[in-house]
Amino acid sequence: MSNSKIRHALDITREADFAAWYQAVVTQADMAEESGVRGCMVIKPWGWGIWERIQRVLDDEIKATGHENCYFPLFIPLSYFAKEAEHVEGFAKEMAVVTHHRLKAEDGGLVVDPEAKLEEPLVVRPTSETVIGQAMSRWVQSWRDLPLLMNQWANVVRWEMRTRMFLRTSEFLWQEGHTAHADRDDAMVETLKMLEVYRAFAEDVLAMPVIAGEKPENERFPGAVATYSIEAMMQDGKALQAGTSHYLGTGFAEAADIRYQDQEGQQTLCHTTSWGVSTRLIGGVIMTHGDDDGLRVPPRIAPHQIVILPMLRGADGDAEILDYCEKLRIGLLEQNAFREPVRVLLDSKPGKVAQKRWDWVRKGAPIIVEVGPRDMENGKVAVLRRDHLWREDGKTDFEFQVRDDFVFCAAGVLEDIQTNLFEQAKKRRDDNIRRDIKDFDGLAAHFADGVAKPGWVELAWSRPTGAALDAVVEKLKTLKLTIRNTPMQEDKPEADCFFTGDDAVETIYVARAY
Repeated sequence: MSNSKIRHALDITREADFAAWYQAVVTQADMAEESGVRGCMVIKPWGWGIWERIQRVLDDEIKATGHENCYFPLFIPLSYFAKEAEHVEGFAKEMAVVTHHRLKAEDGGLVVDPEAKLEEPLVVRPTSETVIGQAMSRWVQSWRDLPLLMNQWANVVRWEMRTRMFLRTSEFLWQEGHTAHADRDDAMVETLKMLEVYRAFAEDVLAMPVIAGEKPENERFPGAVATYSIEAMMQDGKALQAGTSHYLGTGFAEAADIRYQDQEGQQTLCHTTSWGVSTRLIGGVIMTHGDDDGLRVPPRIAPHQIVILPMLRGADGDAEILDYCEKLRIGLLEQNAFREPVRVLLDSKPGKVAQKRWDWVRKGAPIIVEVGPRDMENGKVAVLRRDHLWREDGKTDFEFQVRDDFVFCAAGVLEDIQTNLFEQAKKRRDDNIRRDIKDFDGLAAHFADGVAKPGWVELAWSRPTGAALDAVVEKLKTLKLTIRNTPMQEDKPEADCFFTGDDAVETIYVARAY
C-alpha cells in the first residue's frame, strides 16, 4: 500500500513516536482522560464499555470454573500486612496509607484535624491477600470446607511514580481470585487452571497472542512460591505482562492462621493461590491492534460491533433514510456472533457523516456502515471494515452490498475480523522473536540504542537461583532487559545455558517491557 496517498485519522504515527501515538489513541478514541489526581484517570464511556465487555466475558469464564464472587473492604489494617514481612516489603513503596479521619476549617481553608488520628493506620488496598486471608481463617475449619474458591472485582491503589493511562496508574480496576486448598497438588492445579483461563481469554477474546509460562525467582509475586504469567508482545517489540497466577504455598496461611482439620483429625495449614488481570489489558489491546488511524477493537469486546451512519441533510428525505437504517439495525440485532446477539448502534446524532465516520474509525468500531439516499434507492449499504480500512490506491475500502445480504453475512464478517486481528498480531510476534543469538555481545548488539523494535530473544536457561540469578539480572539491567517467563511445556533445549554454561533445562524469553 502506498502510505503517501493516505491521510491518517491520527496526527502522529507509531513509527514517529510510539509513546505519543499511544496517548493520542487514548485521547482521540475518547477512552479516558486525566482526573486531576496524578496517576488516576476518568474512564469515558467507550473505554468503560470495553472494560465492561472484558469483565462480563471473563466473569463468566471464572464462574464456570467454580468460583464465586465476593467483595472485601478498600481499607486494610496495617497490622494485617505486618504479619507477612516479605509481602509487605514487596508493596511498601507503593502503599497509600490513611492516618486521619477528619478535616477541620482553619484560616479560611481545610486542614487535617490532628485530634482525628486513627488508632491504627489503614492501607488503601494494593492487593487483598492479607485481608482475605483473615476471612479464610474464619471460614475454613474442616476439610469439608475446601477448596474455597473466591473472586472479587475491585479497584486497587499502588502509588506509582511514572504513570500511563491503562498501562500503569495509581488506581486501577481488576479482578483478583483467592483460593484455599488442602494440599500443594490441588493448589497447583488451580494455579495452572487459571493461567490457562487467562491464556484462552487473551487469545480468543482479546485477539492478543500470549506466551504462558513461569516467572523466574526474582520476578515472583511477593511471598509466592511460584508465579506464572501470560506475556504479550506490543507493536514496538516490548513485552506486556498481561496477567498472573500465583501459587502461594502455606506462607500466607501460616501468617493468617488458615488451617483445617483433616480427615485424621489433625490441624493442617491450607495451601493458597491468587491470580488477577486488570485494566492494563485495555492498554495491551491498544498497543497490539491499534494503527495510525486509532484503535481497532476486537469484535468480542467492542461495545458496538456495527455502527450505522445515515447521511442526513436536514431535508424531507431524512425520515425515510432513518426508517431504512432502523430496519437494518433491527435485522442485525437478530443475528448472532460469538453465540450472542450482534451489538449495533444507529448513530443519528447531528453532524457530517464523514466526520462521524472518522470518529468511529479512531474509536475502532469493527464495522462502520454508511447509508445515503442513493444507497437506499438501490437497496444497498456502504460497508467499511476497520481491519481493512484502505485500498491499494489509498482510498477507504468501502464495499457496497445489498442490505439484506449484509445482514445475513454480518456475523461471519465480525468473526473474520476477530480472527484476522489475532493472526496479524501472532505473525508480528512470531516474526520478532530471535533464537539465533549466541553470546552476550550479540544480545547487546541486538538491543543497542537506536535499534527499532528489537522484539524478544529466546535463550537456553539452566534455572539459576540465589547469587547466580542475581548476577544474571544485574547483567540484563545494563541493557534494560528483564526475563519474561519460561514457556509451558517446551522441549528441553539442546544448547547450554546462555548465561551460566550449565546444562539447560528450559528456554526463557528476555525483552524490554512495560
